[in-house]
Amino acid sequence: MTQPPSLGRTRQIEILISGVGGRLPAVPVEPRRLAAEAERALSAEAWTYVAGSAGTEETADANRAAFERWQIVPRMLRDVSQRDLSVELFGERLPAPLLLAPIAVLGMAHRQADLAVARAAAAEGVPMIFSNQASVPMEDCARVMGEAPRWFQLYWSTSDELVASFVERAERCGCGAIVLTLDTTMMGWRARDLDIAYLPFIHGQGLAQYTSDPVFRKSLDEPVEALTGVRPPRTPASVLALLEQIYRYPGTWAEKLSGKPLAAVQRFLATYMRPSLSWDHLAWLRERTKLPILLKGILHPEDAKMAIGHGMDGIVVSNHGGRQLDGEIGALDALPGVLAAVEGKVPVLFDSGIRGGADVFKALALGATAVCLGRPYVYALAVGGERGVREVIKNVVAELDVTLGLAGLTSLAEIGPEALVERRTGSTSPRGE
Repeated sequence: MTQPPSLGRTRQIEILISGVGGRLPAVPVEPRRLAAEAERALSAEAWTYVAGSAGTEETADANRAAFERWQIVPRMLRDVSQRDLSVELFGERLPAPLLLAPIAVLGMAHRQADLAVARAAAAEGVPMIFSNQASVPMEDCARVMGEAPRWFQLYWSTSDELVASFVERAERCGCGAIVLTLDTTMMGWRARDLDIAYLPFIHGQGLAQYTSDPVFRKSLDEPVEALTGVRPPRTPASVLALLEQIYRYPGTWAEKLSGKPLAAVQRFLATYMRPSLSWDHLAWLRERTKLPILLKGILHPEDAKMAIGHGMDGIVVSNHGGRQLDGEIGALDALPGVLAAVEGKVPVLFDSGIRGGADVFKALALGATAVCLGRPYVYALAVGGERGVREVIKNVVAELDVTLGLAGLTSLAEIGPEALVERRTGSTSPRGE
């Protein structure tokens, strides 16, 4: 009996047969080559923002080192001719344990920005988590996705009214969950961005969820208290920044020239971060949505217990890809402790450091329900647009399929810690962006 082709084999054959006709993949398959191509495609400001991490970038190193410490121990002579990568998450059956992580300011990577990613995610059946700091409003992304699954990432600003409006909009545009990101109540010390003195939001980028929101737009008529006494010098560069704000602000030219673009940037900077956020706020959010709420940024077992105690529906183990706190624990190193604290009561997703299908396998083997892919799809967006994002999704899923089979397993349910061994000696390779 002829067996149906596997995802991994199908993808490999697709690439290799296309190569006979001289057609190469739209984006490099090898992660380091993909990053290098993205660096060439992006502006210096965009590459710095996307690829950079906090401080000395020790946390980004720790993320990759954590993966390199775990090695897969395959089993032989098992029938792995048919494999199943599907997983159920909040009542929905997904074709693979993969979601696209929320990434800010995708407009820096490609002119179609979030729309290209939304179309690619929908085509591949992979949920996209809309970013709070998107370049395109969530409604526009939902429109191009049809019935495909999507979630919404929430940053809790100083305006509860704005937070409620974001949640209501996410519900109306069909988002299946709210991912509350906890580790960005303050801006991380991102040395690369500081060295070039550049933050995209000041230039009017990544504000689409705000400038499309009725609560936020209403607030533009109110005075904004200056964050500091520092004012930008009057130079050609500052004039260009103002023109960028005007260009990116939605609406008619009358609105663009009304002073609201600058007011929008000032209001955003005044309301974006909320260092006072505490566990007590979660009840307020729980009352305002029936959607599952996941807390993203949990690394400590006690925080995982607190999340469950406060009625949260899931956890995303993440250190923001190393972008927030330098010297932080590697996300994969934190995963086992969080899982032990959760005791299977809620799904635990994993984020930070995923570069390919073998990484996905390791995270699943350690107990994650599913994983979130971040920088690789942004690199693919920069290099190949929507097609590039589709290819990187296919490649990660195909490599996971190949890894599963070569490990002697046929389904995600069979993946467990016995498939891994921890390497306790030897050096690890330097970070690959």
